[in-house]
Amino acid sequence: MISVTRVVKRMWLLIAVIAIASVAGFGIYRLHSMFGVHGHPAVRVKADRDVPPFDPKKVTYEVFGPAATAKIAYLDPDARVQRLENVPLPWSQTVPTTLTSVTVNLLAQSDGGVIGCRIAVNGATKDERSETGPKALTFCEVQGG
Repeated sequence: MISVTRVVKRMWLLIAVIAIASVAGFGIYRLHSMFGVHGHPAVRVKADRDVPPFDPKKVTYEVFGPAATAKIAYLDPDARVQRLENVPLPWSQTVPTTLTSVTVNLLAQSDGGVIGCRIAVNGATKDERSETGPKALTFCEVQGG
C-alpha cells in the first residue's frame, strides 16, 4: 500500500501550484466584482425618428445702389467662394441650407460712388452696410446665424 506522505513528497510542487492558482483566481474574481468590471448597464439610444424635424434656413444676399453693375463675391453656407462679375443692380440671391448655424459673408464693389449690402437669415436682417466713395466697396458678415 502507498502511504500518503510518499504521495505528498512526490506531488508537493503540483499541489502548491494548484493552491496558488486557486487563491490568485479567487482574489482576481473578488477585485473585479468590487471595482464594477462586470454587469455594465445597457445603453439605450433614442431612434432618429424621435428627433423633431428641422426646418432649413434660407440665407438671402442682397447688393443695392445707384450704379448699373457691381463685382460681387460671397461665401455660401457650404464655405465655397462664389464670384460674380458685372452683375446688374439691385441683385439678390437666396440659398437654402440645413445647417443649424451658418457663417457667411458678402463683398461688393461698384463703379459708382455708393453701394450697399444686406444678409438676411430666414427673413431677418442680420447685417447691413453701405459705403460711399470712388469705386465704393462694402462687405456684410454673419457669424453663427
